[in-house]
Amino acid sequence: MADRTAPNCHLRLEWVYGYRGHQCRNNLYYTAAKEIVYFVAGVGVVYNTREHKQKFYLGHNDDIIRLSGDRDSSANVLLVALETMAPWEEHWGSGAGLQMLDGRLTLRQLILALHPERVLVATGQVGKEPYICVWDSYTVQTVSILKDVHTHGIACLAFDLDGQCLVSVGLDSKNTICVWDWRRGKVLAAAPGHTDRIFDISWDLYQPSKLVSCGVKHIKLSIVQDFNCSAPPFWSLCGNALTPKRGVFGKTGDLQTILCLACARDEITYSGALNGDIYVWKGINLVRTVQGAHGSGIFSMNACEEGFATGGRDGCVRLWDLNFKPITVIDLRETDQGYKGLSVRSVCWRGDHILVGTQDSEIFEVVVHDRTKPFLIMQGHCEGELWALAVHPTKPLAMTGSDDRSVRIWSLIDHALIARCNMEEPIRCAAVSTDGIHLALGMKDGSFTVLRVRDMTEVVHIKDRKEAIHELKYSPDGAHLAVGSNDNSVDIYGVVQRYKKVGECMGSTSFITHMDWSTDSKYLHTNDGSGKEVTNREEMKMVQWSTWTCVLGPEVNGIWPKYSEINDINSVDANFNSQVLVTADDYGLVKLLRYPCVKKGAKFKKYLGHSAHITNARWSHDYQWVITIGGADHSVFQWKFIPERKSKEALHIAPQETLADSNSEESDSDQSDVPEMDSEIEQETQLTYRRQVYKEDLPQLKEQCKEKHRMMATKKRERAPTSGVRLHFIHGYRGYDCRSNLFYTQTGEIVYHVAAVGVVYNRQQNTQRFYLGHDDDILCLAIHPLKDYVATGQVGRDSSIHIWDTEMLKPMSVLKGYHQYGVCALDFSADGKRLASVGLDDNHTIVLWDWRKGERLSAIRGSKDKIFVVKINPYMPDKLITAGVKHMKFWHKAGGGLIGRKGNMGKTETMMCAVYGWTEEMVFSGTCTGDICIWRDMFLIKTVKAHDGPVFSMHALEKGFVTGGKDGVVALWDDTFERCLKTYAIKRADNPSIRAISLGHGHILVGTKNGEILEVDKSGPITLLVQGHMEGEVWGLATHPHLPLCATVSDDKTLRIWDLSPSHCMLAVRKLKKGGRCCCFSPDGKALAVGLNDGSFLIVNADTLEDLVSFHHRKDVISEIRFSPGAGKYLAVASGDSFVDIYNVMSSKRVGVCKGSQNYITHLDWDKRGKLLQVNTGAKEQLFFEAPRGKRQTIPPAEVEKIDWSTWTCVLGTHCEGIWPVVSEVTEVTAACLSSNRKVLATGDDLGYVKLFRYPVKGKYAKFKRYVAHSTHVTNVRWTHDDALLVTVGGGDTSLMIWNHEPEGHRDARQCDSEESDIESEDDGGYDSDVTRENEINYTIKALSTNVRPIPPVSRALPQPEKLQTNNVGKKKRPIEDLVLELVFGYRGNDCRNNVHYLNEGADIIYHTASVGVVLNLTTGDSGDMSATSPSIHVWDAMNKQTLSVLRCFHSRGVCSVSFSATGKLLLSVGLDPEHTITIWKWQEGAKIASRAGHTQRIFVAEFRPDSDTQFVSVGIKHVRFWTLAGRALLSKKGVLSSIEEARMQTMLSVAFGANNLTFTGTISGDVCVWKEHILVRIVAKAHTGPVFTMYTTLRDGLIVTGGKERPSKEGGALKLWDQELKRCRAFRLETGQIIDCVRSVCRGKGKILVGTRNAEIIEVGEKNAACNILVNGHMDGPIWGLGTHPTRDVFLSAAEDGTKMLNKVNLGHPARTVSYSPEGDMVAIGMKNGEFIILLVTSLKIWGKKRDRRSAIQDIRFSPDSRYLAVGSSENAVDFYDLTLGPALNRINCCRDIPSFVMQMDFSADSSFVQLSTGAYKRLVYEVPSGKQVTEQAIIDRITWATWTSVLGDEVVGIWSRNTDKADVTCACVSHSGLNIVTGDDFGMVKLFDFPCPEKFAKHKRFLGHSAHLTNIRFTSGDRFPVCLEVRPCPSLKDTLHITMETGAAWGTPAWLKTEPTAGQMHVKGTSNLAASTYDDLSHCARVGMCTHFKVTEWLYLVWTIRELVTWTASFSRGTNLLLAAPASCGRARLKD
Repeated sequence: MADRTAPNCHLRLEWVYGYRGHQCRNNLYYTAAKEIVYFVAGVGVVYNTREHKQKFYLGHNDDIIRLSGDRDSSANVLLVALETMAPWEEHWGSGAGLQMLDGRLTLRQLILALHPERVLVATGQVGKEPYICVWDSYTVQTVSILKDVHTHGIACLAFDLDGQCLVSVGLDSKNTICVWDWRRGKVLAAAPGHTDRIFDISWDLYQPSKLVSCGVKHIKLSIVQDFNCSAPPFWSLCGNALTPKRGVFGKTGDLQTILCLACARDEITYSGALNGDIYVWKGINLVRTVQGAHGSGIFSMNACEEGFATGGRDGCVRLWDLNFKPITVIDLRETDQGYKGLSVRSVCWRGDHILVGTQDSEIFEVVVHDRTKPFLIMQGHCEGELWALAVHPTKPLAMTGSDDRSVRIWSLIDHALIARCNMEEPIRCAAVSTDGIHLALGMKDGSFTVLRVRDMTEVVHIKDRKEAIHELKYSPDGAHLAVGSNDNSVDIYGVVQRYKKVGECMGSTSFITHMDWSTDSKYLHTNDGSGKEVTNREEMKMVQWSTWTCVLGPEVNGIWPKYSEINDINSVDANFNSQVLVTADDYGLVKLLRYPCVKKGAKFKKYLGHSAHITNARWSHDYQWVITIGGADHSVFQWKFIPERKSKEALHIAPQETLADSNSEESDSDQSDVPEMDSEIEQETQLTYRRQVYKEDLPQLKEQCKEKHRMMATKKRERAPTSGVRLHFIHGYRGYDCRSNLFYTQTGEIVYHVAAVGVVYNRQQNTQRFYLGHDDDILCLAIHPLKDYVATGQVGRDSSIHIWDTEMLKPMSVLKGYHQYGVCALDFSADGKRLASVGLDDNHTIVLWDWRKGERLSAIRGSKDKIFVVKINPYMPDKLITAGVKHMKFWHKAGGGLIGRKGNMGKTETMMCAVYGWTEEMVFSGTCTGDICIWRDMFLIKTVKAHDGPVFSMHALEKGFVTGGKDGVVALWDDTFERCLKTYAIKRADNPSIRAISLGHGHILVGTKNGEILEVDKSGPITLLVQGHMEGEVWGLATHPHLPLCATVSDDKTLRIWDLSPSHCMLAVRKLKKGGRCCCFSPDGKALAVGLNDGSFLIVNADTLEDLVSFHHRKDVISEIRFSPGAGKYLAVASGDSFVDIYNVMSSKRVGVCKGSQNYITHLDWDKRGKLLQVNTGAKEQLFFEAPRGKRQTIPPAEVEKIDWSTWTCVLGTHCEGIWPVVSEVTEVTAACLSSNRKVLATGDDLGYVKLFRYPVKGKYAKFKRYVAHSTHVTNVRWTHDDALLVTVGGGDTSLMIWNHEPEGHRDARQCDSEESDIESEDDGGYDSDVTRENEINYTIKALSTNVRPIPPVSRALPQPEKLQTNNVGKKKRPIEDLVLELVFGYRGNDCRNNVHYLNEGADIIYHTASVGVVLNLTTGDSGDMSATSPSIHVWDAMNKQTLSVLRCFHSRGVCSVSFSATGKLLLSVGLDPEHTITIWKWQEGAKIASRAGHTQRIFVAEFRPDSDTQFVSVGIKHVRFWTLAGRALLSKKGVLSSIEEARMQTMLSVAFGANNLTFTGTISGDVCVWKEHILVRIVAKAHTGPVFTMYTTLRDGLIVTGGKERPSKEGGALKLWDQELKRCRAFRLETGQIIDCVRSVCRGKGKILVGTRNAEIIEVGEKNAACNILVNGHMDGPIWGLGTHPTRDVFLSAAEDGTKMLNKVNLGHPARTVSYSPEGDMVAIGMKNGEFIILLVTSLKIWGKKRDRRSAIQDIRFSPDSRYLAVGSSENAVDFYDLTLGPALNRINCCRDIPSFVMQMDFSADSSFVQLSTGAYKRLVYEVPSGKQVTEQAIIDRITWATWTSVLGDEVVGIWSRNTDKADVTCACVSHSGLNIVTGDDFGMVKLFDFPCPEKFAKHKRFLGHSAHLTNIRFTSGDRFPVCLEVRPCPSLKDTLHITMETGAAWGTPAWLKTEPTAGQMHVKGTSNLAASTYDDLSHCARVGMCTHFKVTEWLYLVWTIRELVTWTASFSRGTNLLLAAPASCGRARLKD
């Protein structure tokens, strides 16, 4: 069996030939020690040129793709770049470096960065899960690992100036940019980089906060200010958001691909372009170009103290001074070593030396003063693949040949290239003749060439084949050359006959891959591509082979895995002397195996280094070295062969060697190798904790069962019972599969776990307290060093770890998200700050946590085999050990990863326990054979025999150790394990294995496999504390008929009697011959019947447990057994083979058999008379049988209800229909029991829930109370005789739980109360139209939403401009330079709440509308704004409008609620996604703390308690939840109603808080619910008559303000102020004039209350005098379409679908769509949605005339300039003309026909003779007025002068359409009165300013943001002072508020929620991509309130004054100054933005 073990010899990497120049750039640097660092394949190389030595970093498992560097404090540049020929290659480089990896195209390249101190190096790699390693170039050891962010690979890396941060760019489709705190392995920010490839990224070394990236046709800059925000130029990191600004190329340079970067002083950035120019940037603007700096692409740019060095494809290196003036040019092509086509890929300039890396894998060193003589220090193959390898037969030489057509000879002693020759064709194989004179090369074209080795001259060139030559070999006698080709044949050539063909071997079915000659040169052994051996085995047995390089054959079977048909081994070579074999495979692994290895799956040692497939491997002539070559990585590796490693040498192995040297975790181990595994351990390793359904799957399953819910919603569900139960005591301890899970706490109590419960046991009082936070099996437990906290880990799909307080039993932190299936081991660090955990996933992932923060510090895959123990080093918390099956590993933390090394112990042993000793290096571990292993570091020093059988537990003492083993012995040892001081034998039944040991309080605590806990006094006595069943399942349970006793029987073959009185002990136990599944006491309690698993049953004496009688009539398990009531005459025995046997107890005979069941019997019950049996079966049958004969009876359901049953334990029938849950397909109700008073039915189910129902449980899905303590299925439940206790047993958890039955009204605050019910209440929760509308709003993302107008399927192609039409309207004026947002009309009240707040002691108010946050100063009238980006949360300072943090959200559809915590450090947000996710943020850091699905129904509000940073409440549709933040987990409890009779769960709309943990929630019905913790204690009925939409807690005095929906009356209104307990209130009336007031937001300041209403008003109410002051007004509902500006005054009108026109809010009765002033301004025309139009007189607002000639909406309405005609355009594809001179009758005089689609905009000509229309068919048409005849002649159209221009179509406005018109229409436009500018609005909510006309496509423009959705209309006021624009909501049912808005900045979302921070007065706006709502407002708001507004267009300042009655107004302006006017007393005053 020798060939089954790995060989004792090993390999060490000695040299790597080559450098990665192709497809990589800037990957070559000088370190601080003046060594050169670069990479090749998967190896980082540190090369000392002076000593000609290499060191290797081998921490990567795939190609390193990028070395990023900063060579010194003034330089930091990194790039990855590629070939630049074809456009495709411009992106990705030439095809040579592309690989198919996992079916994907992957760029095999590497990246590297140098730390500013030039010692540390960062390298990144490609692959599925790529990571970044930061390593030390001196020691080549890993310092940090960064992972779990990038996919596919890393493209760029760069350290910042002080080396604290690292930036990386990924190779994913978004080119993600990530900023790391690399020492901690923590991501500070991540953002999508660019849609196209990024080639370089760099930190600015003069502005430490600036980042610049460049790539395909872009350059982006960003600012990172101490990870806080300020607003300078390019990429900015604010919160967790990294925001870029694109470089502006302008007219200075062409938009092209930028390949490299360097930063200089004064915001200057230099970049190298694809065409050889250097672009110079100032900030984000391109300021100049250095043209022709290089002849073609500039691949590398390096900054240093002296200046800059650039290298390009033209082969030149140029040096520049610090001002980028040229110093010198070094043209490498012209030097001695140069050649045509040389291309520079990397440059590094340091002092007098320059390093240059080339495309052809060469490294040159140039001394500046002797620059014509570069020194070539490294060469390698390049391009294509490297396949050919041969070794010289007598000299230390290796020959390689590649697709780059070169053949090279390498000296293995000098580590140098000594000869090179270029061939005509790519080379695929090579062989050297036996005399070493000839070198034969096989070519890709089917030819072969023979060269003389000494001078590389050609001997012969022969081409006999068409396909590639893949293998050739000289015969040992030198006479023949065998040439194997892809033509499936081998040709034999005579060497002496000048290579004449002398033979041909045929018969191969595929191409030839490998060949070997026999030693006598008579036989040839070949392999082919079909994977079959060609030769007959029997004939060949006696043949001796000269070499063995074939991958197939009996001698090398072992190189292949056992059960695999893969053919991924490319090369083999045997070393006959040392009997070892080296293999090379497709995964980049070199393996060393024994030779021969006959059996498949031999063990091996494996070595990493190559990054992709290794194509060939050969031993050198003297077997000193192994040479391997990489196909795609083009590298040649030279490995030193070290024959037999001596144990002393082992201590001095080079560190990297141990990384790569491994004892094959992959290879299958044969049992012959390893000692036989202990049965107990084997049993444990085979346990699986995977469930088909986990409790956490329930919400999802319920969601799938929604249809059932709907059916049930109409039916009344049975209410839950009023009484409840509380866990009182648990018998049992989890010992059979857990270890070291038993400890003393600080107070001397004992903490352990069983089932899903953490138990704190007081041994003096014999009482238990419980931690009930888990919901599935707890598998491990660790105690904090201070013994006050405990960590427990459980089973689960996403399993959690809870750290909880043993005193309060409250969770301190919950850790989730990293372990699958379960957590099997835990350990605290010595300082208690860290926690290590091991998962039960296939890789047994190890995670190191900062548990208080809930933060994962590091993670790594642990082992394929099970890990039993993890221990953190008590002296160095960065180190830890793991031990398990064939596994002992030593780990240390490196950034976000862990680096592990296997313990060096010769044979592989299974370790069961481990502890650290008295120094940081000493480790002691217990093995499965009973030995203790003593380790120093990772080396085994010695072993000591300690126990017979496995050592399961070990505990370190101050001086010495204590161990426990399978032999049941506890042993005390000295501190070196040299002397055993004392042993204690635990004498129990079976001498149970000891699984846990702990010391404290003078005792040794021992936990055994049998579920017992014992306390051993050090003097010897043993006390039994806890008992329970052993492994197997517990099913049998019976309670005594009149004593507090119960009996249990289990698969562990024991029957036990338990005392349920306060003594809580086991009274008796009896061993059975078989396990049992059921038991039952006789009615008198004297006998006990027990059913066994073999089909027998026995009756024993209940007191002595001695046999009375036994029977064995059945083969299958006895599943249920029952005495008949009364005298207990009969015994019914049910079995798994579907029968119930009836026995007469008196005569001990079977008297009847019940037959007819389809399936096994599950439950039995007798009626009170003892005559009738009720039976349930596994097929869900309910059957009835008559005793004693067992005759089957059919009884109708109505009659069954009348029968008086003695007991009810059945789970089927109408009496218990409601106990089956909604998800009954996946879970069974396993047990039930009715209480003696017949009021409460208790059930147990498959998921571990105990539930209580009110009996009878008729109707489906009854409500219940639910309790979690058991982990898996609850197998049985029974009430005691007096109903005082409920007893339950768990199957897999083997525990017996005793619950106190608490009658109605009895409630303890400490109780962990039940969840009320599975599904939401069927109570309708109340109805209110506003609530329903708000709940049904769909906030779609506007850019993807439908366009506002219905658009017919027409081509989007824009008409080509034929000729430019200039248009002069009005007087010539200065063009408009810029727009500034001055004023926003409107407030968002209809679907938002709690969004109006006081600031600065009530001097300012803050609110939001559209995507703008507004701060309104009430004293001076100043208003500021804050535009938001979405979907995101912006935290900003309301004083200076500066953004403090931007949080990129996980909420997919928007954010509907935000709240600051009490200290203001945390922020809570609620999303609009289907799960309504709740997220907690540390907003200053931009870090997400915790996130969890909130509820399936809409959440309206979530708010932190005003005194807490961890507790908050969420309310919404039919639910209220009380949340706690524990570490990084969110724990929640439903509100419990059951304490108040008839209380029902309503829809909750608002929340407020009181003292003493009180919470108030406002409901849809107008009630306010009062909660104490999570339990309802009181209802304030009808606090309002309608829904209570908002509540506000005043922190100062505790008073509460509520706002609701109510009709105003003398007694009250919609606003009320309450006392602290909500018992007394004062009501306020709002003077709004509405029939019903609806308050949506309230805030209380000093003596006044701020109110936001649904009607878009903000009102201030005085508390003393109840006076109302309206501050803000707006439209309330429907989209706003109509906008008209007054011809001479700065007044405008808006009209909306809420049926109002805002100029003193005139109610029109119908939704309005368009509005227009007459030329004189005395009339207004309004077009309605129903086809009607109205003309009003402005002065009196009386109707002058109205008409309805159309049935669909009026789209546009216009007066002609001469006031004679009115044109009305409608959706009916028509324009009607009316003559106004004929009076108010408004008779239609004509119409325009043949319009292809609906009319969008209309404009009259200046002479009123023509009208132009833009239509929905994207056509512009011109008609005559009033004839309606179309004008088609272009010449006439060109001569027309237009009075206005609002059309978005036409040759003059081609340029207003953007490139992405397929996503967003231009919806409206307006040319200024000067005719020089046009302003447009679009579907994105953007306002754009263009020059007019703009006939060129994609004209330049300025963009302004502020609107959140589609703009519907835009107009300049008279004199072009300010454009006014409106926005719309796409869905007509939606109502919102209106705005005028313009602002620079990226604002897409509408702030939906805003909150002020509790302390600093900062404020928070929430924008969302989907709250894209809105409508609009106008200056009439100012008119109503009497507000002073002033606007600015560039430096012109206008002031508009409007008074309430609009009686007078004045306007004046001054240049560059502010003008303030005094106001009449009735007016408010507001001055907006200077």
